[in-house]
Amino acid sequence: MAPVWIVDDDPSIRFVLERALAREGLATRSFEAAAEVLAALDDAADPPPQALLTDIRMPGMSGLELLARLRERHGGLPVIVMTAYSDLDSAVAVFQGGAFEYLPKPFDVAHAVALVRRALHERAAALPPEPAQPAAPEMLGQAPAMQEVFRAIGRLSHSTATVLVTGESGTGKELVARALHRHSPVAAGPFVAINTAAIPRELLESELFGHERGAFTGAAGQRRGHFEQAEGGTLFLDEIGDMPLELQTRLLRVLSHGEFYRVGGHSTVRARVRIIAATHQDLERRVRAGTFREDLLHRLNVIRLQLPPLRERREDIPALARHFLAHSARQLGVAPKQLQPDALARLEHFDFPGNVRQLQNVCHWLAVMAPAQRIAAADLPPPLLAPPALAQAGSWERALADEALQRMQDGQAQVWDQLVRRFETALIGAALSLTQGRRAEAAQCLGVGRNTLARKLRPGGEEGGDEARD
Repeated sequence: MAPVWIVDDDPSIRFVLERALAREGLATRSFEAAAEVLAALDDAADPPPQALLTDIRMPGMSGLELLARLRERHGGLPVIVMTAYSDLDSAVAVFQGGAFEYLPKPFDVAHAVALVRRALHERAAALPPEPAQPAAPEMLGQAPAMQEVFRAIGRLSHSTATVLVTGESGTGKELVARALHRHSPVAAGPFVAINTAAIPRELLESELFGHERGAFTGAAGQRRGHFEQAEGGTLFLDEIGDMPLELQTRLLRVLSHGEFYRVGGHSTVRARVRIIAATHQDLERRVRAGTFREDLLHRLNVIRLQLPPLRERREDIPALARHFLAHSARQLGVAPKQLQPDALARLEHFDFPGNVRQLQNVCHWLAVMAPAQRIAAADLPPPLLAPPALAQAGSWERALADEALQRMQDGQAQVWDQLVRRFETALIGAALSLTQGRRAEAAQCLGVGRNTLARKLRPGGEEGGDEARD
């Protein structure tokens, strides 16, 4: 049985590939033209290939035409397309045709063999059809901090109290705001969102409160602002920490008295709307700096929901990654890809400064760019493959001290536990990256017991009773 078929009108290319694959113990069968391949596939006496390499430009049928025929009749066959004409149009046509990989000539023989090996592995480990999945929940999270957010949304489902959602960029603040609206007494009303940091300050007042005809140059007619558009529903004020001070004063009046004036108007307008605000800023620090009104903070801070960064809910990464990969697959109209253990270990031990939004972007990148259905660590985008960089050699202790000092000055609780957990996570992540997710080897590299590493990787990372024996 010849698991690898080679199609190229250049005998030297066929010879080089035949010899290189033979050294790897792989049987080959070679063809000069695409028509010969189709004839061989029609012959029931010939076992079909497990992988195929083909040139693009050949006499008669081209490699792209052959690829299209193979997609129709042998959809699961991985095809590696070779070409000496490595232009953009060729590359796009190859991938649109469903090729496994694109190999420009002249190629490195070892790289070509590695691609064939991977194509054969992909063929042997073909994923079974995905079972029908139930509708995805609107939010995912098993981490204790996320469970507390879910409980808070449930408790608030009978209330229209003002809510302040805080957390780093990308943690899902708008998603929480939409969930609060959807599970509230005003769910039948509109949900109107405005990012106060994305609108120029000279336009923000009109966007929020509307304007009367002739209020300023270009105001040709009356315009309803976001407060009126959200009548009977929820107004979500995103990035409230960046709102200019003069508008903070107007917003405070609305929250205090439930009414406002349109720009250029003289009649009050009632504001029958629920307010949810969000920010990644430390509002207490901005109050101390004089850039945010303390009385407005008290008005907004009726109920506060603090969203954890992704690095503090790593146990949620596998479920989130599967969800995002499935979502991207539906958008692309393809079968969802699956993460191998080494790739998942990399994701679980990456800090994700962009939080859940960054993970979603990574998963979409993988859905588009990863060459195989099973995603290995080597398929991850370069930023996730690079080892964590220190600011300067020998400076990590200073950076750690600065971080600890800042947290203590801010009055944060459990500084020791939080920083020790992050320090251990960095060590474990480096070891797992080095060993491609093999825990026993990672423990050996770190000089700790395998059971100790297993305990550290469990949610919470508790050591049991180790401290009591010291």
